[in-house]
Amino acid sequence: MRMRTPRPVTVDTLIALAMTATAVRLGQLSVAQGWPELDASAYVLLVLAHLPVALRRRAPLVVFAVVQVAGIAYIGLGYWPVASAFGSMLALYTVASVHPARIAAGCAAVMTAKWVYAGVISDSLSTGLVVGQALLYCSVLVWSGTLARRSHALGQQLRAEQAERARREVAAERGRIARELHDVVAHHMSVISVQAGLARFVLDSDATTARDALTTIEDTSTEALEELRRMLKVLREHDLGGAESAAPMPTLARLDDLVQRVRAGGVPVELNIQGTARPLPPGVELCAYRVVQEALTNVLKHTHHAATQVRLHYAKHELTVSVTNGGEGKIPAIVSSGGGHGLIGMRERAKLYGGTISVGPCAEGGFAVSLTLPTSATAARWRDERTR
Repeated sequence: MRMRTPRPVTVDTLIALAMTATAVRLGQLSVAQGWPELDASAYVLLVLAHLPVALRRRAPLVVFAVVQVAGIAYIGLGYWPVASAFGSMLALYTVASVHPARIAAGCAAVMTAKWVYAGVISDSLSTGLVVGQALLYCSVLVWSGTLARRSHALGQQLRAEQAERARREVAAERGRIARELHDVVAHHMSVISVQAGLARFVLDSDATTARDALTTIEDTSTEALEELRRMLKVLREHDLGGAESAAPMPTLARLDDLVQRVRAGGVPVELNIQGTARPLPPGVELCAYRVVQEALTNVLKHTHHAATQVRLHYAKHELTVSVTNGGEGKIPAIVSSGGGHGLIGMRERAKLYGGTISVGPCAEGGFAVSLTLPTSATAARWRDERTR
């Protein structure tokens, strides 16, 4: 069970009571030190010199003034000065911990003067020793309070920076989720749109083709819902503070299913894998999958039945993915305008995983998307050294 932290005013009240009790006890021993015995006025002044520190955080300057006046009056009546010193020392530290150095220095000068006054009216201590003690104690108190004030300011700055960093991370996460939603919805809706148009066109003349198109729509919509559920599951786990589940998004092992769906939409797509396929970091596989998905979505939107080549090349240190479409020279709008969420999402994904991407028209017509990703942090360093 987690224990509650005491409130500052409660802690200060306990400190004030403890200091007052200690001061009264020392005052009762003042006769043994050669000082007058305390009377009612002395007890009242001792209480006033210590009990107000319970409010030191709320009004440090007022508390400092009250305890100093009470201490000066106590000393002026000829009582033992040591018994009245604790409250003024804590009050000076508090002033230095919350106010600028010039105010703390002024308060330290007042306290030093009081200390010197106590030495002057006392015949038992030399003036030089009293002045030295006053300067030493006041300097230490002001220095300690100043350090506490600076530490508090640095702590506030650190908390503000952490809050700002958290806000930026939340914004980045929202952007990532938006890109994921775009990739999922755009691709699947494009396939569904093409298949729905095909089914309507052949509904009366070719029932088999219409049935196949409806089956593709069913499978595609089911998969889209599954991906959205996976994403929502990850979001809920983050909200509950739990660990992220493994591989909530598609991997390269599902590229063949993606290609089959696009083929069902009327686009002749060929998948060619070079090198030895191997498991890669989840982020790398997701990045490559989404880039291929976005490129094929653009084929469905802009070039329809143009032949498309999807190539994966597994090298030792990197993965190369290319999607080439021979669409009779027609360039997708996102390429010709240089904008669009799809192209921005591709570039951001590639940059996030240390890769490079190029999207543009081919010399013989159509367009091509080429992505190169390092397969690990070590591979990224190896590639950087190779390109120097």
